[in-house]
Amino acid sequence: MSESANNNIQEAYNRWAEFYDSNKNKTRDTEAIALREMLSGRYFDKCLEIGCGTGKNTFFLAQIAKIVTAVDFSEEMLAKAQLKILSKNVTFKKADINESWHFIDGIYDLVTFSLVLEHIENLNTIFKKVETVTTQGSVVYIGELHPFKQYTGTKARFETMSGTETLTCFDHNISEFITAASASGFVLEALSEYADDDSATPIPRILSMTFIKQ
Repeated sequence: MSESANNNIQEAYNRWAEFYDSNKNKTRDTEAIALREMLSGRYFDKCLEIGCGTGKNTFFLAQIAKIVTAVDFSEEMLAKAQLKILSKNVTFKKADINESWHFIDGIYDLVTFSLVLEHIENLNTIFKKVETVTTQGSVVYIGELHPFKQYTGTKARFETMSGTETLTCFDHNISEFITAASASGFVLEALSEYADDDSATPIPRILSMTFIKQ
C-alpha cells in the first residue's frame, strides 16, 4: 500500500473519531458481538489489540486478559478510547502496523484484529509480524467486514456534513486469511458469520475467525 493511501486512511479515521460512537454503524456493532461470542469464557495473560479505535472492545478485553496493549494509528480515535477506558491493565499505543512493531511488550497469548485488515493490502506481512510476538497455543482473533459484503461494493465509510466519506479498502476472501495464517504457523480454530437481524438478504455482514499457533 502506498504511503499516501495509508495517510489518507489515517486522516479519515481521525475525522471519523468525532462521530464513530454516535453514528449508526451495524458493522461496528456486529463485530463487537462477534468478538465477545468468539472469546467468551476464555482468559489470557497478555492481549495485543490491533485497531482498538475508540475502545469498543477494549473494556471487554481488559476483563478477559491480565494485560492489554491497545494499538491504533489514529490519535483522535485513541483520545476517545483513553477517555472511556480507565482500566489500569490497559496501555494505549499509537502505531502503524505496516511499520516496525515498536509497541510490543513481550509475548502475547491473544492478538485481536477488529475491522483492520480490510485496510491492509498484504496479509502475509502482518501474520509474519504476529508470528514473532506469539508462542505455541496463542490465539489470534479476526473480525472483518465479510468478503461477500465487500464483493457487493460495501466499504468502511461514514457520514459527514459534506456527505459520505469512503475509506481505502482491499478485498480479502476467506481462503486468503487462512492461507496467510497457515504460512506463519497458525491453524483455523473456529469460523463464524454474522448477518443483520433485520436483513432481507442472507449475505452476512461480519466474518470472524480464531486461529491457534502451532
